Amino acid sequence: MSEITRHSEKKANELYRLFMAVMHQKDAFQTIHDTRESVDNAVAHDIIALADRLMQEGHPLPQLKQAMNKFLNVLGDTLRRLPGPQHSADSLSGIMMQNNEELIRRLADFKKVIRQLNHLGTTPELWDEARRRVKELATYEAYYTLKENVLFPSVEAHWPDFRCIQMMWSFHDEIRADLKTLEALLQEPSPDLGAFNKSIGSLFFNLYNIKLRDEKILLPYMEATIPTNTLDKLLADCHDPEFPFVKAPKNTRTNKQHSFPVEGKINLGTGYLDVSQLILLFEHLPVDITFVDAQDKVCYYSSPPHRIFPRSKAVIGRDVHLCHPPESVHVVHRIVDAFRSGKRDVASFWIDKKGRKILIQYFALRNEKKEYQGVIEVSQDISFHRSLEGQQRLLDWE
Repeated sequence: MSEITRHSEKKANELYRLFMAVMHQKDAFQTIHDTRESVDNAVAHDIIALADRLMQEGHPLPQLKQAMNKFLNVLGDTLRRLPGPQHSADSLSGIMMQNNEELIRRLADFKKVIRQLNHLGTTPELWDEARRRVKELATYEAYYTLKENVLFPSVEAHWPDFRCIQMMWSFHDEIRADLKTLEALLQEPSPDLGAFNKSIGSLFFNLYNIKLRDEKILLPYMEATIPTNTLDKLLADCHDPEFPFVKAPKNTRTNKQHSFPVEGKINLGTGYLDVSQLILLFEHLPVDITFVDAQDKVCYYSSPPHRIFPRSKAVIGRDVHLCHPPESVHVVHRIVDAFRSGKRDVASFWIDKKGRKILIQYFALRNEKKEYQGVIEVSQDISFHRSLEGQQRLLDWE
């Protein structure tokens, strides 16, 4: 074992020991003193590897997150000394950094409003300004959504110790919860100032922390470990949703038709499926689907286990106008003509059938040039949906 490897393992073990002392509040000050060299020399990957190890050990997440905040506070000076990402303004890191900078500017402006609320009095005008500021901050959720859906999958593919991002995702959700709490508080004409201060303090704390961790841990290590061409492709995916304050350059949009081929798979623009997978997907959607092309010919229908309206293969190639009785065929003509001309994009109907409420919708299909390519009919039993009340969240599932 080389001297470098021994030193790296020693540092990793000492940082782990320090974290445990912080989490269990046992000999923390003495452990900080004993591990000072490792604390002073910690780098981004040390923190990433530690978080991965902790997540694999299965500690309760609330306890782990609270301890991580305290641990990174201990490493505060070291963390702030770490280099940020070496980015160009129009790179993925550059766009993310610019959004973070805009966030900090808006937080600084919001602080002025908060000080006025606490020192000058809670006037309706100040509460309205606070509502506007919270609404503006709520748009920043798109930044976290892009991290989770665009960046994190690539991190998982390139980092053996990727589980740190699972903890970061949970911190994102804390920010979302803080925003929802604030939005609920501010619905009152005269919100409770104490409750507002508590919630806004939690929100600011989490926003600042995630910004620092992005710029000193996530983004620099991302640049060091993920190829530039891969990062460029990730940036090209950052348009749905868009970044909140500084948008990705429009010339980075991907051309879905020129994505790299995958042997034996069909390129669907946002992924690749083979024919059997595609059939399974359509057969298990909770809706009936019929596709009619631009020449008004029936090209496809799905056949889920309990189809609402029966279809047979004899319908394939048939003119859609011949698939309806004389009493209603004129309406079909009107719908198709409205779709073809661009006057309408959706037509919706609902009927009662054997004690069920059925929603029938027609959607115009258009290509990137907005040229009419046909219509899709989607039918769905919505009886269950109409009975829904309250909430049934993912964590409530048994």
